[in-house]
Amino acid sequence: MVQLTYDIQARQQTSLTPRLQQSVKLLQMSTLDFNRQVAEAIANNPFLEDPAEGAHASGLRAADLAMDVTKEASEAHSQEPASSGPPAAHEPDADGPGVEHLEYNVADSASGYSGDYPGTHSHADNDVGLWAQSPINLQDSLRAGLCGYELSARERCLIEFIIEALDPDGYLRTSFSDLAGAKQFSPPVSDSEWITALKLVQQLDTPGLGARDLSECLSLQLNALHDDTVGRGLALRIAADALEQLGRCDYSGLARLMACTEQQARQACALIRRLNPRPAACFTPVEPSCYVIADAIVRKVGKLWMTTTNQDVAPQVRLNNTYAKLFRESHGGDRSPMANALQEARWLVRSLEQRNATIQRVAQAIVARQQTFFDYGAVALRPMMLSEIADELGLHESTISRATNHKYLASPTGIFEFKHFFSRKLATRSGGSCSAMAVRALIQEMIEEENPKEPLSDVVLARKLAHEGVLVARRTVSKYRAQIKRPAAELRRSA
Repeated sequence: MVQLTYDIQARQQTSLTPRLQQSVKLLQMSTLDFNRQVAEAIANNPFLEDPAEGAHASGLRAADLAMDVTKEASEAHSQEPASSGPPAAHEPDADGPGVEHLEYNVADSASGYSGDYPGTHSHADNDVGLWAQSPINLQDSLRAGLCGYELSARERCLIEFIIEALDPDGYLRTSFSDLAGAKQFSPPVSDSEWITALKLVQQLDTPGLGARDLSECLSLQLNALHDDTVGRGLALRIAADALEQLGRCDYSGLARLMACTEQQARQACALIRRLNPRPAACFTPVEPSCYVIADAIVRKVGKLWMTTTNQDVAPQVRLNNTYAKLFRESHGGDRSPMANALQEARWLVRSLEQRNATIQRVAQAIVARQQTFFDYGAVALRPMMLSEIADELGLHESTISRATNHKYLASPTGIFEFKHFFSRKLATRSGGSCSAMAVRALIQEMIEEENPKEPLSDVVLARKLAHEGVLVARRTVSKYRAQIKRPAAELRRSA
């Protein structure tokens, strides 16, 4: 007798309707991208209009709509089968049968907006700059470099995981095992596949991108030089095995270690110092056509800083009730293209209002918690997490993350991304806490005020911070110093 055993497992899976997927996409768009999306909708949907649209243009659209509605109504009447029963109930805002699952799509993530100038606008307040130039996006630049390669869907997905994991300096500091879950690929991805994908990323653009550490970053740049470059071979050996001696400018020690003359060691070190330890920095030059726009404006009202929505750049759209009434009176089919257009128009108007309200609420919650920042600068930035704003507003943390993505605040001291105000907590001697950004600002001040002939080491910086009541380890100071683009004390010392 054969006994059969069934293994039934319950699995929870999150699904998003197409409407909700689109709402999430709109929320995380920058203002420029969202303006473009709304402009395209107004151009393609006869039931949407810009409040500033001229009467003549509106009249032309009304005439076109009347012709379309009349045509659809006559076609629907001629094709409608006879029926003695009552008409079927219709729900205008339904998403239709079935639920679409939200899946990762490499092709969708590769699309981007070049950052064209938005429409002309004016504002009366000159104390707050509403424009800021935006850096070129590293990830989009790398994706563009993939256009000439014939790759399978699996290879493109692996490359996308790597590109997304690159840090602001261009390094891949995430292990292959952490890039993607073990069950995300079938069969599982081997290390050789990851290496192949990484090697391709390292060839896409500026040499050094995709390196896993400083040694590999320098080696990639040296390998990109001509073979006859003087000192290249020795420089490769130093980059691989003697970065510590290089940092100390220990030329005699390098000469002994590498079995070369001290002059050759100096020559190779000079070649290495001409390299870029942060290759992604080449993607941050400002171009005239790349701008960001402030979504909210911060001003002081009495003793408090308050935010208002930047109405000059917020897209304006409304439903043309006259056109909607004309369509309803035509008795057109509920499932006709015109009915779908009316449904899409209503949904977009609601989504715009919800998006603006969410961004305004998040902006005000941030400013309310960071009053001291706007009074005293970065050293007074309070530690703050996304979860704190989510709990205060009664929203999900992922919603806060999307509402702060590519969103900017304009203040009298400059334009700041919403995410600029989120920083983890560090302990203080008094038992309180301060933000990591405030500690970086203190380190910046200490380095700027140091004696160039006797620069402060990371150990001394940690002691000075402790004297200020901030308890951080030396390795933490080293990390923060690197984040503010300051070299080690040995390299800051002037002759």
